[in-house]
Amino acid sequence: MPRQMVMVGFLQAQNCTNLPMSWRHPDSRLDFMSADYYQEIGRVLERGKFHLGFFDDRLAMPDRLGGDHAHTVENGIRCVKLDPVAVLMAMGMATTRLGLGATCSTTYYEPFHVARQFATVDHLSGGRAAWNVVTSLNEGEAYNMGRAEVVEHDTRYDRADEFMEIVLGHWKSWDEDALILDRATGRFGDGSKVRRLDYKGSVYSSRGPFTVPRTPQGHPVIIQAGQSGRGRRFAGRWAEVIFAGARNLQVGQDQYRAIKAEAEAWGRDPDQVSICTLATTVVAATKAEAEDKMAAIEKLPLEIDSLSLLAEALDFDFAARGMDEALSDADMESSTPCAMAWCAPAASGTRRCGTSLPSPAGPAHMAPWSAGRRRWRTGWRNSSSAAPATASWWPPPMCRAAMPISSSTWCRSCSAAGCITWTTRGRRCGRISASGGPDQVRPSITSASAAGAVMLGLWDSAISISVQAGSPRKWSANCWKTSPGPFLVQWM
Repeated sequence: MPRQMVMVGFLQAQNCTNLPMSWRHPDSRLDFMSADYYQEIGRVLERGKFHLGFFDDRLAMPDRLGGDHAHTVENGIRCVKLDPVAVLMAMGMATTRLGLGATCSTTYYEPFHVARQFATVDHLSGGRAAWNVVTSLNEGEAYNMGRAEVVEHDTRYDRADEFMEIVLGHWKSWDEDALILDRATGRFGDGSKVRRLDYKGSVYSSRGPFTVPRTPQGHPVIIQAGQSGRGRRFAGRWAEVIFAGARNLQVGQDQYRAIKAEAEAWGRDPDQVSICTLATTVVAATKAEAEDKMAAIEKLPLEIDSLSLLAEALDFDFAARGMDEALSDADMESSTPCAMAWCAPAASGTRRCGTSLPSPAGPAHMAPWSAGRRRWRTGWRNSSSAAPATASWWPPPMCRAAMPISSSTWCRSCSAAGCITWTTRGRRCGRISASGGPDQVRPSITSASAAGAVMLGLWDSAISISVQAGSPRKWSANCWKTSPGPFLVQWM
């Protein structure tokens, strides 16, 4: 039987769907706070044979640029964010077959609430609900939800594992035939077929019994989009639909194999996990007409759109720097670690980012410098081998991540075990380890230097690198490499 493509409409319950400038288009509708706006989107997706309409969500508007939200409201940069679950219900009323997916955070909600909410949507929609599981990473979200700071990355996923155990536990606590509904005998249900969960974890606890009977699907579909090593492990354990975005075909294939391997490692059937990659399309009767439409769309974005979304994505206020001003080490360490993988040192000792602004014509994903525009310098040396002087391919043979520690001397090597330990200036031993790849082979660490550079052996797949520098301080990075050869990791 031929495999069937799974098509998902990526939406946002706001003034600009997922294109930050789309509200400016002369043909766009401005009644984005009406039910009919989303119902029409649902009808279009259903006519187009889409499997799912999915709403992304964040619990804050972009206000990192300049520390102010005024520019966001003035320019309509994703400043309106309706509750996606309520929007789902409106869309569900206008469709009969389209799947209905919404985002809900495991960091800022309670498991019982989320379980009941999505089970209810599944019942009222006739078995079409899906939950996109996120852990939330923005400071603005934390502040809006009464938190002083964002929970550390891996800790968020550790908590999310418990969250999932509770939600799925509740969803499975009713047997399919627990309801009897027999007026003649007076029996509403079979009490022996509804169980209490009595879950107590390190963070969450929930007693039960759950208040929503087993849903038409058994339980709503689980969606996830984790791209880090920890995120992929989480997705491999729980997700049924995984959203992915890759810089090129080889990277996409590596990610695909790595995610499927994670699912198999958890005892799941990899074929039951659908991986959907991001694509932005412009549809027309002819190619020329589609190109004309795209040209019109490309005239809509403003520089402020990209700057605002980039500041939000990297958690760095770019208003504090000129457009052509280099970023210092302090700037890099204060931003989100994912920014490090695309930055190279300038001669002055500062660093210039090898990323363009998010494409205004599409979602705010980072785009690398093209090989024709820049050659990546990899001039660090270590004790036994050297990285190439230049590399003209993308991605570069280098991954960087910010760490607020300073290495002085390496105390010993344990490359046979795939790790290196060192002593920091605080005389605390740390550990670097690397793992990953579709076959779960641990890449070897061949050498290291006091500067904090680690040379990995030959590898052509995804690598997850973690650093432990005295509990509970932990950092991690995830790198993808498409060309064989040494792989240099520079901790800054």
